[in-house]
Amino acid sequence: MRVTRRWLAIGASIALFCGYGTAQETVGREAVTINSIIQALEKSQAGIRPQVSYQVIREYRLSGASNSSTNSDVVAEVHFRPPGREEYSIQKSSGSARGQQVVQRVLDHEVEEKASGNQARSALSRDNYDFNSIGQEVLDGQLCYVLGLTPRRKEKDLISGKVWVDQRSFLVRQIEGELAKSPSWWLRKVHVKLTFADLNGTWLETNMEAVADVRLVGLQTLTSRVLDYQGAAEVASTGTSLRSPNRKP
Repeated sequence: MRVTRRWLAIGASIALFCGYGTAQETVGREAVTINSIIQALEKSQAGIRPQVSYQVIREYRLSGASNSSTNSDVVAEVHFRPPGREEYSIQKSSGSARGQQVVQRVLDHEVEEKASGNQARSALSRDNYDFNSIGQEVLDGQLCYVLGLTPRRKEKDLISGKVWVDQRSFLVRQIEGELAKSPSWWLRKVHVKLTFADLNGTWLETNMEAVADVRLVGLQTLTSRVLDYQGAAEVASTGTSLRSPNRKP
């Protein structure tokens, strides 16, 4: 049960970074100073709420380095409708019951964050971070600016690490690093990696990995990936509507 509570705390922090989708926008590349990169990055996040409905199928996995009994797989269907309504349904769960509990807490927090529209404190902005230029790298075939991230506050919804910014669109392709503040005394540190991509015109998080060094337990890993995506046209044609799930497992 203690391990479950620790992962629920991790899930709440990770959910803050899941973010909203945003239509991809191309920004001019005339100036490439770090200030111009940051300005373009902030601009690309300004329209962070998508203007169309979409739904995704995500697979989550919870695993322990030394205890296979904690392993679990969960598949969830998530619907988003603008401006800030999200609903989800657990489609399948196997292995340890902890996995479904963690995923439900993660998704509950995601639902609450989208409804509140308050993501300013976790945004990649100069209000929250100091940036430094590391260089350029090719990621998934796209040339990216790599910037170092130093949080201005020790908060569990900020990451100390690096961000990969697409040179063409100035959208974030990847964030990797450690949470600036551990969500719990039980966690020595939490390393996260978030990957984003264009899914039929909507920029979304496609993969997540969080590795926590848990006191007395060892390394625990929570991952997620998108298995399927349907845009506004598909959602409208199916007319699917989810009922609010039972959020007290």
